[in-house]
Formats: sequence, C-alpha cells, structure tokens
Amino acid sequence: MINKKASALLGMAMALIVAVTPALSRDLTITAWGGTSQEAQRKIFFEPFGQQKGIKVLDDSWNGGIGVVEAKVKTGDPNWDVLQVEADELAVGCADGLYETLDWSKIGNKEDWTEAAVSDCGVGANLWSTALTYDSAKFPQSAPSSWADFWDVQKFVGKRGMRKGPKMMLEFALMADGVKPTEVYDVLRAPGGIDRAFAKLDQLKPNIVWFESSAQSVQLVASGEVAMSVGFDQRITVFNKNENRKLKVVWPGSIYAIDSWVVLKGAANKEAGMEFIAFASDPKRMAELPLLTPVGLPNKVAAAQLPRDLAVTLPSSAENMKDAISIDADFWLDNIQTLTARFNTWLAQ
Repeated sequence: MINKKASALLGMAMALIVAVTPALSRDLTITAWGGTSQEAQRKIFFEPFGQQKGIKVLDDSWNGGIGVVEAKVKTGDPNWDVLQVEADELAVGCADGLYETLDWSKIGNKEDWTEAAVSDCGVGANLWSTALTYDSAKFPQSAPSSWADFWDVQKFVGKRGMRKGPKMMLEFALMADGVKPTEVYDVLRAPGGIDRAFAKLDQLKPNIVWFESSAQSVQLVASGEVAMSVGFDQRITVFNKNENRKLKVVWPGSIYAIDSWVVLKGAANKEAGMEFIAFASDPKRMAELPLLTPVGLPNKVAAAQLPRDLAVTLPSSAENMKDAISIDADFWLDNIQTLTARFNTWLAQ
C-alpha cells in the first residue's frame, strides 16, 4: 500500500507530466507557400533538420493574410510553429507581438544579409522580384530596357500587361516619369507624388491589359497579346525552362520583396523552431535552394556561392540588385486601403 508521502510525490509527478504534455503533444510544424518551392524546402531544410534533431517535422501551406496569424496566436496554442511570411505580414506581426523575438547570435552576422532581410522577429528566407519582361524573339534588334520604354508605345508598339492594383504599379509609373528608383518612396510620400503617379498611368491606360495572377502575366507575353508586361522572375524562369522560350527580365528598376521565417508567439515548439531557422539560414545550405527552385537568396554569402549561369537569372545577384529597390512595406501598410480605393475609382473612369 502506498503511504501518504509516496502518494503525494506520485501526484506531483503526474501533475508535472500533465503540465509538460501540451508542449510535447505535437510535432514541429513549419508552414510555407506550397508548390514546387515548398517541395524544395522539404528536401533541403525540413527533412534534414528532422533527421539531425531526431524529431518528426510536419509541413503545411497557406495563402497569406495577417488575420490568419492573429487568429492562431490568439488561441494561446497555435498549431503552427514556424511560418514563412511576406514583408507586410512581417511588419504588422512584429509590431503587434505575433512573433517571438529571434536571437541573431545563433543565426549569423546581420551584415551578411540584405538589409530588408533583417528583423527582430524574422530572417529572410528568399527574395523575389517584380520587373519588366518581354519576349526577346519579338525584339531582335532594339529591346526595351527601362520603364520609360514600357510607356513608349510609339517606339515599342503594342499593349502592356499590368497587375490590377496600385502596389508597385505606382512605383513603376514614377520611374517611367523620370524618378530615380531610390527616390520613389520619397516622392510617393511627398505632396503631389501620388497624383503624379496616377497622371503617368493616365498616359498608358488605353494600352493596358490588366491581369490579376502572376501566371497571367507570362501568358500575356508568351501569346503575344501584349508586347511587354510587369512580370515575376520565378514565373518567367520556370516558363522559359519548361517551354524552351526566351522571355527576358529587365532588372534595372525592378522591385524586390523578401519572405521571412518567423516563430509564432506562444508556439509549443518555440525552441525547436528557433533552431530550425538557424539551420535553414546557414549560407551553404541556403545555396542549395536555387538549384531546385528559382528563388533569390537574401543572404549575400549564400548568393555568392551560386554558379554564375544560375546567379544571373536570379534577383539576388549583385548585378541584378544594382538598380533595384526593396518594396516599402511600411508605406503600403499605411496606404494600401486608400490607394486601392482610389485605383479602383480611377480604373472605372
């Protein structure tokens, strides 16, 4: 028969087990954007990390949205641990306390990263770009090389493909109007800057074919429906490879964005999540990613390890980033609703 002391100790032990169980009740879960990109991440990051740590790693996919993150964190026990987020989701989530603070001493030197890839609660996972694209077969002699050319329908006859929305389209309009890439957001924030961008869009409006998905942008150029378009580097690279085509990307004046790894606030596997981010941020390991999927690398040490014939096709090469700018997530967080409403009104006129 168990005496009172032993019974009390047994009770304390059972209570401790119950208290600890929730943190151990599920496997480390990492969520990203799905598709071929996540298939590559699974091979290079998820599975090797699980094997190294001797744990099971699950992965999930999502379509973005800060509301999704808020809902999971508010439960107090989110079912995701590590999440890949876009720049605006990173900015809002960090400000609202939705992510854990990272220990950069375990990740690496901040100086090795593109500036936009460094945050208190996020670290750059990959880099992608939006740029001018055209079919080189249609321009054998004189090809477009700037947003000013994109607007010049006399010299480069034909329709233009643009994404239906203000984000980046206003920036491109200002660059076409002579604003230096590095000064675009200063102009947008200054009095009259937004009016100037819409006035420039007015000039091109009769020649624009609007699209809503990145796949459409490639289809419009490939079919010849438009002479050139706003395009997305990954889509273009994959299309060229699969279809043996030669769509070109004009890197000067392109706008890049960075997706980041974060750990959700209150995640059951917080420590394992932190270790995973450090694992996935190792430059040598990151350099393997573009070999399987055409993504840019926000870590300059990793980017420098890529074969030159591959690097020149990615937005993260020093050459391609020379005259490119990072999207200003703070500007769009402050203005997206107002400018979307104005854009929709302008579009309907």
